[in-house]
Amino acid sequence: MALEPPLLFALHGSEPLGAKIALHLGISLAAHEERDFEDGEHKSRPLQNVRGRSCYVLHALHGDASHTTNDKLNRLLFFIATLKDASASRVSAVVPYLAYARKDRKTKPRDPVTMRYVAQLFEAMGTDALLALEVHNPAAFQNAFRCPTEQLDSAGLFARHIADQIAGKITDQIADKPSPVDVAVVSPDAGGVKRAALFRDRLSQALGRPVSMGFVEKYRSEGALSGELLVGDVKGRQVLLFDDLISSGQTLLRAAAACRAHGAASVWAAAAHGLFNVDALQRLGAGPIDRIFVSDSVAIAGLENTPLETKLDVVSCAVMLGEAIRRSHEGGSIVELMQS
Repeated sequence: MALEPPLLFALHGSEPLGAKIALHLGISLAAHEERDFEDGEHKSRPLQNVRGRSCYVLHALHGDASHTTNDKLNRLLFFIATLKDASASRVSAVVPYLAYARKDRKTKPRDPVTMRYVAQLFEAMGTDALLALEVHNPAAFQNAFRCPTEQLDSAGLFARHIADQIAGKITDQIADKPSPVDVAVVSPDAGGVKRAALFRDRLSQALGRPVSMGFVEKYRSEGALSGELLVGDVKGRQVLLFDDLISSGQTLLRAAAACRAHGAASVWAAAAHGLFNVDALQRLGAGPIDRIFVSDSVAIAGLENTPLETKLDVVSCAVMLGEAIRRSHEGGSIVELMQS
């Protein structure tokens, strides 16, 4: 008997990305209803039979003008439980951006470990598996959950796209016959060195030549950032800052300023999640970063007519998420997908 295709639901706010994923899978988004009530409560339910079916629920857990982070988390959890109550055989959460992933350890006395609490909520709703894109700390993420998890890294996604951009930049300069500019990948903090090193390896493969590596020190206390020491040689190089997300933009701007001070020829930045909070669109648009690459894991609001609009390049993660869903549903290897 042929395997039935999965049912893919995209909750409110995640429909544009969901439509792209469904197109890759050759299916339509599954129908569902979301209703808000006057007292602030809500309900969601599938509008088609899910009995015995494998269901995937897509929702990025970032706050926006419509719903807070906590509201989106609540809606996702309730919908997963609703599908389980409706006798779905398996329900997987597809979370392009996982809220609270940065709070994965205690840093102050009596601190919460919020990611572990979020994991317990998913498990309590009966979630069979969770698929997330570029979590802050993959090891902490894997250890927090007791249900199966998959963490998709964005290194290959950005490496292929940026390598094409660098190749195009060199082609545009052929008339003057300059030598190709050396490339350096820099992590904006020491904690992201492993993530940046993976991106460096993928970018080196895509470019077919060596790429150097560095990092900038970073200290955070009571919300204030400090540290400007740069480890690595960036003089005369095309620098690529690589991180998991952009929130206020201060971390990237501080790292970019350090690279400029040490003679970087140009500075680009890439991050899976473009949250762009706290005036980040204006701050980054006017800052020392020449180009910024993000995925469409979250919808970017308010970009039009800002200084960042001409600098920003959005690289879709839909095909990667769609292929991960396909492999999850059919029993394929997601690890091999990340290595391809």
